[in-house]
Amino acid sequence: MNQKIILTLVAVFAMVGVSTLVGAFVIVDSAATEFQNDTSNSIAGVDSTAGEINSKTIDVDSITIGFIPVEKADALTPKAKALEAFLESELGIDVEIVVPTNYETIIEGMRFGHIDAAFMDTGPAWITHQRTGAEAVLSELVKGKVNYQATVWTLAENDSINTLEDTVGKRVAFTSITGSSGFVRPMGTLVTDGHIDIEGNDIVALEQALANNFESYTFAGGYKAALNLLINGDVDVAFGSDIAPQKYLDLEDQVKLRPVTTIGAVPSHVFMVSSEMSDSTQDGLVSALIKLNYDEHNYILTDLYGAEALVPTTTTMHIGEFGTFIDVLTGLDQKILDKYDKSK
Repeated sequence: MNQKIILTLVAVFAMVGVSTLVGAFVIVDSAATEFQNDTSNSIAGVDSTAGEINSKTIDVDSITIGFIPVEKADALTPKAKALEAFLESELGIDVEIVVPTNYETIIEGMRFGHIDAAFMDTGPAWITHQRTGAEAVLSELVKGKVNYQATVWTLAENDSINTLEDTVGKRVAFTSITGSSGFVRPMGTLVTDGHIDIEGNDIVALEQALANNFESYTFAGGYKAALNLLINGDVDVAFGSDIAPQKYLDLEDQVKLRPVTTIGAVPSHVFMVSSEMSDSTQDGLVSALIKLNYDEHNYILTDLYGAEALVPTTTTMHIGEFGTFIDVLTGLDQKILDKYDKSK
């Protein structure tokens, strides 16, 4: 499915209202995996005035939007300001941006009504949903996809590991304890599928489960480091993304590896809205943000986080399954929030 068709669907969804299209989102979310970055195409068959925001749909005087925490806000703030100006023009209300150094600021802001919406990484987004009831309404499209695949890697010559379950009892390399494809997805799947038990409800219990179920385990620090441990024979398995070898290794090292199995999807960033936001305001905000998919405004979106487009979604659809893995990995939620705390 090409960009013209997908953006037409997105535009139609924006006109009807995202709050009434939970079931229909499946169409766009599936189509998004085939999306190609060809922003030269324009939307056909959609009235150019159809996406205009009716000011009557917005029932607040201002909206405050949070952004993914960064160590140096000065680098992101000008890009966020461009979005602020765009939304003020589209919505006809004041828009304030918040560029924090940690996610706790956003979570507490949503809890007490100081922040109305936010761009978020997958893990913190799920935690925010659990703690405040905030909902995902848009997902980022990057390189034509709304996700990437967590994958198990081993040496090409190793024929003893053929499933995720086979990694239990082996020497394994995770990327980091907060790595989405390099830890959360594989370890969470092993737990939810019943191959590993965690006896307790804190991070100590999680660490003990790792010690009990693998001959050895290490947090390598990244995709490349984990794969190098595998190539050097220090581990039997490396967890990571489906494209990690292609991205980080020379061809002579790539051929030394084979994918054991693809575990499942790791979702892209999301745009979350507060549980207190009305349906009409949510629809108006989402309709405005979807205009960032068009040529004349797309630079605002790509400058922010490199995303090509924003696609309507729901919490359950986009991050729900991944969230269950965070839930079963005891104590991991705070580790995830600490990872993004740029004030430390």
